[in-house]
Amino acid sequence: GMPRGTIRGTVLIETILAAFEMNEIIYELRDHSSGLNCGRWDYIFSVIKKFRNNPNFVLPDRSAVTMTVPFMESYVKLLIQTCHKRGVHAMGGMAAQIPIKNDTAANDKAMEGVRADKLREVRAGHDGTWVAHPALASIATEIFDKHMPTPNQLFVRREDVTIGQNDLLNMNVPGTITEEGIKKNLNIGLGYMEAWIRGVGCVPINYLMEDAATAEVSRSQLWQWVKHGVNTAEGKRVDKSYALKLLKESADQLAASAPKGNKYHLAAQYFSSQVTGEDYADFLTTLLYNEITQAGPPSPASKL
Repeated sequence: GMPRGTIRGTVLIETILAAFEMNEIIYELRDHSSGLNCGRWDYIFSVIKKFRNNPNFVLPDRSAVTMTVPFMESYVKLLIQTCHKRGVHAMGGMAAQIPIKNDTAANDKAMEGVRADKLREVRAGHDGTWVAHPALASIATEIFDKHMPTPNQLFVRREDVTIGQNDLLNMNVPGTITEEGIKKNLNIGLGYMEAWIRGVGCVPINYLMEDAATAEVSRSQLWQWVKHGVNTAEGKRVDKSYALKLLKESADQLAASAPKGNKYHLAAQYFSSQVTGEDYADFLTTLLYNEITQAGPPSPASKL
């Protein structure tokens, strides 16, 4: 007796190929579609992964790949236009910041970043958004309440937008590759993998909530930079030996400052194969399953 369309879902558009099939995805769900959602970090990961062997798709430091660079802005515009044309909601991306309790100035700066990001989303035509930490919900709500007094923005049709293949694949991203950017990627990758081995899948690193997607971006960028032998802004060629040297330094530093029994050096062993421009696992976490699972004889459900 439940009416058709009672159960609905929102689809995360977090792969580059899905961006070419948004109309089809909404059509297949039809009465069960609530809309589409921008999956920011997974989307960036997908772009790098899909075109990692093409030197024209080499991106600068992760911090430079914002939502306003050409390929990300095109993705957002097309998602909003497609959703509103079909009468469903277009949700914004996640703000990954978490509160900084011991540094007021740094916290204020981080929260201003959240405000700017949510303001960009509501002005673009998004109908809602999401955040990584409950403390950010009031900021997002305040921005959307002020700039979206209506229940949604389905009336923002974005008929001014014409997005094609070249726009979605426009990799003209300003910025450079720096040693600091390489080290940040190493720290994020190692930090996430170390926590994952311990059974933790969502990890606060440098006051950002990192998950598998952000670790994948870090890993894929490192692989890409070594594969194509890019030069850093400091003039250093990024090759296998340089990447492994920085990896060892990062692992040693993180392990020394972490509690005893940490898994940083174990994480580095797995990570080393992924940052040399050679092996490339489909997903970083698939490398680690043997560390958290084991095969054995079956047990009765009552004893589990």
